[in-house]
Amino acid sequence: MGTLEQDKLRSEYYEEAIRYMENAKETLKKAGKEDDFYKDDKYVKTACGIAYNAVLKALDGYFITKEVKVPKRRKSIEFYRDNVARIDRKLMAHLNNAYTVLHLDGYYDGNVIVDTISSGFKSAYLIIEKIKPAA
Repeated sequence: MGTLEQDKLRSEYYEEAIRYMENAKETLKKAGKEDDFYKDDKYVKTACGIAYNAVLKALDGYFITKEVKVPKRRKSIEFYRDNVARIDRKLMAHLNNAYTVLHLDGYYDGNVIVDTISSGFKSAYLIIEKIKPAA
């Protein structure tokens, strides 16, 4: 894959992942805050699901630029972990945090602790930055 093609792919996946994150942030605002907690877990769950999908979208783009074959169908967390581990060990910590906080704690369990959810969003943005096209 040529550099020009890689840049185009990076741009497409980056823009889509950022769009997801913007939607997630807007949804999270609807949850409202009271002290260190979000008030409405429905919006927190939805925002976390959207943010986690942004992570997967970014990783799909990242893998394609690294010439990792990405299946069209649903992929397991093991697929992402195995491939991230082969390419970038440091990125693994952010993937694990995003998966645990956004997917498991936020989306499934409805965790409403502001600092916890913020750490998941931070990891999501760090993963998305990996595919940011050169300026």
